[in-house]
Amino acid sequence: MSARGIAVTGTIAGLYAVLTYALGAVAYLPQQIRFAEALAVLPYLTPLAIPGLTLGTFLANLNSPLGWVDWVFGTLATLIAAFLTRYAPHRLLAPLPPVVVNAIVVGYYLAILLDLPFAVTAGQVFLGQMVACYLLGYPLLTFLTNRPWLIRRLRGQT
Repeated sequence: MSARGIAVTGTIAGLYAVLTYALGAVAYLPQQIRFAEALAVLPYLTPLAIPGLTLGTFLANLNSPLGWVDWVFGTLATLIAAFLTRYAPHRLLAPLPPVVVNAIVVGYYLAILLDLPFAVTAGQVFLGQMVACYLLGYPLLTFLTNRPWLIRRLRGQT
């Protein structure tokens, strides 16, 4: 990875973590809207976002009241969703992997840890992810798609 690539990856990781920490009151547990998840659409544009989002999620989850479970499984959910987003066949589908993967993975361990019904917990995570990924992330993706010079920067190019 080039120095520019490392810088892009680090910037995405830092931005994700800072946004989550800044708005932390709504970033954890079932009724979450993690606004940083708007960045989950970035792998559609650049593979550099995959490690950036993964690292950013891990750093953000260090503040989670669920501890190591969120560090490991929340981060793993982000990694899986980022890979799936990278290969989304159309821009409109790019926000869908983080919505579905987090609803299933995060919903599952929240249901177990908090002794809640899975369907309700997954539904709550799903709704929060829909807000973050489609109401915020999709407009971000559209904005960036219409600015090729920004996409080149995100890819670590000049």
